[in-house]
Amino acid sequence: MFQISTEQKVCEVGGVKFGGQPGQYPCVCVSSIFQKGDKVFKGKRKEGFDEKRAEELLKTQERFTEETGVPGMADIVANTGSEFKSFIDFVTSTSTMPFCIDAWVMKPKLEGAAYCAEKGLLDRMFYNSLTIWEADLETEIREISQIGVKHVLLVAFDQEDQMPSGRITGTQKLLDAIEKVGAEFESIFVDTSVMNGPATAFCGIANRMIKEKWGFPTASAPSNGSYMDLKRFKDMWGFRGWSATDAALQSLSAFLFHDMIFSGPMAGASRILPAVAEAEAFLATAVFAETKQLPKDPNHPLFKLFPDFVEQLKSLAG
Repeated sequence: MFQISTEQKVCEVGGVKFGGQPGQYPCVCVSSIFQKGDKVFKGKRKEGFDEKRAEELLKTQERFTEETGVPGMADIVANTGSEFKSFIDFVTSTSTMPFCIDAWVMKPKLEGAAYCAEKGLLDRMFYNSLTIWEADLETEIREISQIGVKHVLLVAFDQEDQMPSGRITGTQKLLDAIEKVGAEFESIFVDTSVMNGPATAFCGIANRMIKEKWGFPTASAPSNGSYMDLKRFKDMWGFRGWSATDAALQSLSAFLFHDMIFSGPMAGASRILPAVAEAEAFLATAVFAETKQLPKDPNHPLFKLFPDFVEQLKSLAG
């Protein structure tokens, strides 16, 4: 049910491992900071950000990683190369967690990647992302390869086939472009493009298909689905009601063939990481029923949060 016949790749970014067979390593939560509307901004973006508030967000996520065993990364969102320099400097001087650089267009992403190379941060950074809709994709691949980027996220989608199979064709197109350029990366992982909350199930199914075909670690952004319904569900049930749907969607995604999730604003880390931790303990137990094997990561949520139960499982393994 859970084990995949293809050999599974394990990626490591900034000391955080993810991928492998389901249940071996916990799903990584990548939380955004400096995104549009982030309350770290005092007013307009150009007026700067509240460093104390940003530090609190980073430290809170690190604390929940330590307490739950769910790894956290920072999704640094910027509009310009100069913003990236400022934000990267702050995050890397305040926190030890890995991070990605995230922008809508190519130019600032390339400038952010080049700055990470200049600062010796490429082991700790992944490039978010190569997309199927980038008009000058081969140029982007060539540029990041020349910069020395090591870890790359592919965002796979096929507008003409919105079923899980479309994510396979989208992934193949991106891999073909990488091969055509002659680029090589230490790590490749695939985001299967969320359309809405319930359609995130397509991502889980596509992720299984991708893992079967290539062995790549897989991801999606369930937060994109849950935040689409923020106003509607808040009007119906208030913030607590909506936040329950958000945590449910993200933990379901973690359970269903996701090695990484883009979990939304970092302010939600105290809600999302515990939910994902429970899902990961649930998954690891389901995998144990099938394989009699416990997780490879010694900091896995199953070990962190349920040590007495782990001892019971060990007694059943023989």
